[in-house]
Amino acid sequence: MHIIPAIDLIGGACVRLTQGDYDQKTEYNSDPLAVAKEYESAGLRRLHLVDLDGAKQRKIVNLPVLERIASQTGLQVDFGGGVQSDEDLQAAFAAGAHQITGGSIAVRQPEMFARWLQQWGPERIILGADVRGREIAIGGWQEGGGIELMPFLQKYSAMGVRYVICTDVSKDGLLQGPSLRLYQEILAEFPGLHLIASGGVATLDDLHQLRDIGCWGCIVGKAIYENRISIEELVQFESGQ
Repeated sequence: MHIIPAIDLIGGACVRLTQGDYDQKTEYNSDPLAVAKEYESAGLRRLHLVDLDGAKQRKIVNLPVLERIASQTGLQVDFGGGVQSDEDLQAAFAAGAHQITGGSIAVRQPEMFARWLQQWGPERIILGADVRGREIAIGGWQEGGGIELMPFLQKYSAMGVRYVICTDVSKDGLLQGPSLRLYQEILAEFPGLHLIASGGVATLDDLHQLRDIGCWGCIVGKAIYENRISIEELVQFESGQ
């Protein structure tokens, strides 16, 4: 299972929210490039970079941070947050993103997202399926999309989506464990998906359980910042040691 550390950005700094609440923000580091370099030097190869300002404003805000990380590290960066137009998408790829995650756009403008998938291919476009309960949450988790998770996944799976990041907003930032049952249901229904679990991971045991049920990847954020799991432990886990 691939380990994908997360850097969430507000005002160019590394932050974490609790349950997607912008009023429950903790800033951990003012230099996201230094954090990314630390991940790379330890042996991690991927990064989940989220522009929380962009998600709220419906346009990319922290593009310079993506440019710095992509140009000064060898990490494969998946970038999301505020990618709401063709111009946003092209700018993010030009800045060095390896993959783009689209969540709100897949709800608000499904034709555009389908076109991105066709133009760029399923290796470059990730579907963001963030859920509160079983309903898709969009706009930096500030809005309900009025769409149920499973039909949403069915629709885009039929279009060729291969990678899905599923964040259970109710778990995010609480360090109380991931939504194992939810992920088991998704994988049972869509066994071909590369499912990336996100939200709630607090221990190495959580990672073992996610790997055992068949998740392709797992995003780890607050557990690193709060020293629940060390970067070295994540590297060892990913390499199978």
